[in-house]
Amino acid sequence: MIEKRIIGVAGLGHVGAHVAFCLGMMGVADEVLLCDANEKKVISECNDLNDAFMFMPNHTTYRVVDYAGLAEAHIIVNAVGDIRICQSLNRDDELANSVRQVSDYVPKVMAAGFNGYFVNITNPCDVITRLIQKLTGLPKNHVLGTGTMLDSSRLVHAICDATNLDSRGFFAFMMGEHGNSQFAPWSQVNFYGQTLDQIESQLGVKLDRAAIQEKAIQGGWLTLSGKGCTEYGIASAAATLVRTILHDEKRIISCSVELDGQYGEHDIYIGVPAIIGANGVEKVLDYELSEDEKATFKTCIAKVRSNIEKANAILAEK
Repeated sequence: MIEKRIIGVAGLGHVGAHVAFCLGMMGVADEVLLCDANEKKVISECNDLNDAFMFMPNHTTYRVVDYAGLAEAHIIVNAVGDIRICQSLNRDDELANSVRQVSDYVPKVMAAGFNGYFVNITNPCDVITRLIQKLTGLPKNHVLGTGTMLDSSRLVHAICDATNLDSRGFFAFMMGEHGNSQFAPWSQVNFYGQTLDQIESQLGVKLDRAAIQEKAIQGGWLTLSGKGCTEYGIASAAATLVRTILHDEKRIISCSVELDGQYGEHDIYIGVPAIIGANGVEKVLDYELSEDEKATFKTCIAKVRSNIEKANAILAEK
């Protein structure tokens, strides 16, 4: 019998519900398991999603489960949290709530026998992704976060606007924490073999790199300010990450992965390009950054490590 692709979604708020929708509409999952502490909400979301059943490209069904029931999944997308906390425009403010929610439910999933992959969305993404790996004891390459994946899409969008080029004509990404200290490593931007300096010369344009980087960093807050949440971009990113694993795409994605010597760092999850495939994080790529970029990356590392210490303190209080 052909095995069904079963994906679990923990947390059916704005983001989690959209992830579940994308998993069906993108044809990624055969069955999506939905879990949320708000029983009435998750039942309603499940009913609404199943109402879209006949309009999806493949046969995708949705089912409500408890935390132990998530153990059936091949991949669990962690989307727990409280978007109201993020109204401060600082993802770090979500830390205490995120740590408490994740440390409460993840052991229940593991006790039920889960042995798959975790894709984390919950903020602060890098810290919570690391926490999930520590709580689960799963192989480090089987736990990853969306991290700078969405931020990279925002950067690419901004470059497209500035150059009038299609996104398929170049390679660019954001790097560092999924937060306000992230940055665009301009030395790595590539237009079919040409550097950014070279393509600017050919096109007769000069990009305002600082402004474009800031647009990528602030993109989430622009969305949040008008609608109170972000949904489509992050949900599409998470569903794409799930698909990349299930389909063994070997795709290079800048997302939250553990460093084990790359960039001179260990025991930290942070956004860097990595090859994602059937074995999760198959290889973390070590780019040769400029001296300025290295210094900025170190600042990102220090920021995340500071939040790890705060997370550990919160756990110690439980």
